[in-house]
Amino acid sequence: MLPTVDTKFLEERGLRHSVQVDGGMICVLLPDWKVPAGYQQDQTDLLLRLSQGYPDVPPDMWWCSPALVLTNGSQPQATEVTEHHLGRSWQRWSRHFNNPGIWRPGIDSLESYLARIRGEMLRSAGRAA
Repeated sequence: MLPTVDTKFLEERGLRHSVQVDGGMICVLLPDWKVPAGYQQDQTDLLLRLSQGYPDVPPDMWWCSPALVLTNGSQPQATEVTEHHLGRSWQRWSRHFNNPGIWRPGIDSLESYLARIRGEMLRSAGRAA
C-alpha cells in the first residue's frame, strides 16, 4: 500500500505505525507521536490519510488524537474540526500544499511530509521551525 521508500523510512527510524485502507484512503497511524514543546500534551496519535494517487498526489491535512491544545489553553489555528476515522474521533489539522512546487512527486515522501508536520506544529506553538 505504501511506496517502498516510505515503508523503509518508517522502519529504519523505528517509528511504530500501522497501515490500512479506510474510506478509500490509505491510513498511516503513528501512535505516540512526540509533540514538540508548546503543547499541553507531549504525545498524540498521528493519522495521515493519503489518497490512492499518493505519492503523485500530495498529502492533505493530518489528524491527532487526543486533540492538541497549546500550553496557554487555546487550540492551534485551523484545528477546530473533529472527524471520525478508524472508529475514533480526531482533531483535523487543516493544512494544504497550495503553492506549486511545495510537493514534488518522485522526490517528496513521508519523510519530508512528517518534517513538514513537525515544522507546522512548532510554528503553531509559536516557535521557529
